[in-house]
Amino acid sequence: MASILHLSFLMEGLHSYLFYSKPIILLSLIIYFYQISKPIAWTLLSKATLGALIFSWIGDILLLWDRFFVFGLGAFMMAHICYIIAFKIGQRNPGKISDVNFIKTFFRNLPIYILAALTFYLINPSLGPLKIPVIIYIIVIASMATTATERYGKCNPASFWQVFIGAVFFLISDSVLAVNKFYQHFEEAGVIVMGTYCIAQLLIVMGIRSHLINP
Repeated sequence: MASILHLSFLMEGLHSYLFYSKPIILLSLIIYFYQISKPIAWTLLSKATLGALIFSWIGDILLLWDRFFVFGLGAFMMAHICYIIAFKIGQRNPGKISDVNFIKTFFRNLPIYILAALTFYLINPSLGPLKIPVIIYIIVIASMATTATERYGKCNPASFWQVFIGAVFFLISDSVLAVNKFYQHFEEAGVIVMGTYCIAQLLIVMGIRSHLINP
């Protein structure tokens, strides 16, 4: 409901209302995840996922102001690191590498690498002093998405696909945001960024929930 309200404000151009609607989106998801994860409240999986949501919420608030962009970027980078930890834990035999086919893994993740590289290619000329932070962020979010692909066959199918599609939507959301900010501004960017972002966060949380129900 909060995300629909926020998207409505974006489409209607009611930008002053975004300061009220945007923080509610992740706050409601944080409360929801906290409620469903109470039985495992002290496990690393629940802590990592909750940490990712809290850092995302902080990032959402910081990005409401352009002057806090770097800090918002840092908050989301921490969120992705938390998600990487959660995705690693939320699978069977997370530390086992003996059966990994590195060539197959590379080609499976190739679309993610291409999207990340293309985004950087487009925005690179306009980054200026933000180049290093943005490069680090791109590496981290790409790692988050590739970690989601590692769960294939190592968790129940519902959990895998929800988390994987959510991670891809997250990557798309941030790519559109970067292109709009540093390469070419377009009017629909705000709706696309927030629409894909809300879907991403919801799918990831539901995927973790599926793993908790049927590990």
